[in-house]
Amino acid sequence: MVDILHRIGTTTSREEVYDALTTVEGLSGWWTRETSGESEVGGILRFRFHGVPMPDGFDMKVLENEPAERVRWEVVDGPKEWIGTRIVFELKQEDAYTIVLFRHEGWKEPGEFMHHCSTKWATFLMSLKKLLETGKGEPAPDDVRISNWH
Repeated sequence: MVDILHRIGTTTSREEVYDALTTVEGLSGWWTRETSGESEVGGILRFRFHGVPMPDGFDMKVLENEPAERVRWEVVDGPKEWIGTRIVFELKQEDAYTIVLFRHEGWKEPGEFMHHCSTKWATFLMSLKKLLETGKGEPAPDDVRISNWH
């Protein structure tokens, strides 16, 4: 098993970051505007990407919401490479920064699609940072297009 790992820092509070990760409004502000579902533990969050040539999105079961500390989801629907993987956001304070340690864990093997997803996660995490620090992120469909895959 292999994981995608990223780290970003933001000058906003852990509570603000946590809200952007645990509310439909927050998630739609940095990942995709087509976000819906229930964000409490046990709920299913649906992320859609209109016009994407591969499967049109992902469904995540919310496994954990530890206020201002950790958010954890399991992918229950989407591309076969994602099914059963987990998304984890760990939050910690370092000086004036809230640090977000991101993991997309449990990939069966590295491959070109995983490389693509790693780069896309990086662009969306920068969108999260931008949303938190300026009030406006770059969620899909306004995200950075990195290749012929979205």
